[in-house]
Amino acid sequence: MTPSQIKASLRTLIPIRQPVFIWGPPGVGKSQVVAQVAAELECELTDLRAVLLDPVDLRGIPSVSADGTARWCPPAFLPVSGRGVLFLDELNAAPPLVQAACYQLILDRRVGEYELPEGWTVIAAGNREGDRAVTHRMPSALSNRFVHLDFEVDVDQWLDWAAAQGLPDEVRAFVRYRPNLLHSFDPKRDDKAFPSPRSWEFAARMLAAGPAPEVEADLLRGAVGPGAAAEFIGFARIHRQLPDPDAVIDRPDVAEIPEEPATLYALCGALARKAGADTAGSIITYASRLPAEFAVLLVRDSVRTAPCVVECPAFSDWATANSDVLF
Repeated sequence: MTPSQIKASLRTLIPIRQPVFIWGPPGVGKSQVVAQVAAELECELTDLRAVLLDPVDLRGIPSVSADGTARWCPPAFLPVSGRGVLFLDELNAAPPLVQAACYQLILDRRVGEYELPEGWTVIAAGNREGDRAVTHRMPSALSNRFVHLDFEVDVDQWLDWAAAQGLPDEVRAFVRYRPNLLHSFDPKRDDKAFPSPRSWEFAARMLAAGPAPEVEADLLRGAVGPGAAAEFIGFARIHRQLPDPDAVIDRPDVAEIPEEPATLYALCGALARKAGADTAGSIITYASRLPAEFAVLLVRDSVRTAPCVVECPAFSDWATANSDVLF
């Protein structure tokens, strides 16, 4: 399921308090999606790393009351009121005894003398057994207590998110050019760093910080791995020497069209980010001169940036002339 489908599912399951387990490889944004939906639903979020818990942590410690009987004092990290999401991250990385301690909390909404408040929902997440992450096989009794959702990376949705976060243009343009490198993880290899949505965010924020030229390549290799870093460095070199997008917009009918696909991808991205009511006509004019693949890329990204592009008279003419590649 794509991130948007995971979100739509959580919007349905959280209000009915249905426990959910989200499966996915490392670094794809599982915890971010849970946090975003909780915020959208105006729910409190309590994030527990199950792998850090001991079996007795959820039940708490005993105390002796005035009548001489023992009562369990629940831990302060468990909610006692309101409405929210109790997120058990990395649940299947926890030892079997910790997972067993979660049985009653997940299904019966209580553990020992503690009871989960009425407005709270349990969501868990973890890596798959084939992802070379630390995992323990989940017992069937625990597995059967969840609705299971499989998280898959979606390039377009990540690009929309990256644009909203203001990540550097060259990173977004590169992912558009090499979508297979948004997430490239081989569990059979012992790579310390590899491309993932999380590691590209690391790389983007490092680039935005303006690292010294002599360490930039090493930082990128440390974030996304040597192969992806080498490709990105070559792409970034081209991106930083692009024709001026403003000059293309000023003279779209005669502006140069780069021959290298990587350069065209980068230029289309730069032009799309300048889309607006006053530039739409020029962008459509330039797009009409491009190969069909890049024309569609430029126009679609421009519409994402500025939906008003579709109201431009030139857009209707272009869409009619290119209906065979649009639909």
